[in-house]
Amino acid sequence: QVQLVESGGGLVQTGGSLRLSCAASGRAFSSYAMAWFRQAPGKEREFVAAINYIGQATRYADSVKGRFTISRDNAKNTVYLQMNSLKADDTAIYYCGADRSGVILRASAEAYEYWGQGTQVTVSS
Repeated sequence: QVQLVESGGGLVQTGGSLRLSCAASGRAFSSYAMAWFRQAPGKEREFVAAINYIGQATRYADSVKGRFTISRDNAKNTVYLQMNSLKADDTAIYYCGADRSGVILRASAEAYEYWGQGTQVTVSS
């Protein structure tokens, strides 16, 4: 089992940057594919980015491609989301998820077995 704790959210102006972290417990972290999703008020949870178990493959939603970067440090049991050039539309609660498939980078929330509690990101215009 994996427990996930997100951090790094906050209030930032349009065009600014934030770095989110997701710390995982459990020795199996390095075998899981990891992803970031987000959910804005009144909207469904949407895929943001995913990374495979060894960090060699990534996948991004079109809306964040070129602005966000997902990475992981398996020695620290942590996955990151560097967010640059933030826009008001990026405002949401950001969640990290863990998928035991490890290799396949899936954009469906149903594929992820474990979730953190989320961290709020607010971008002011």
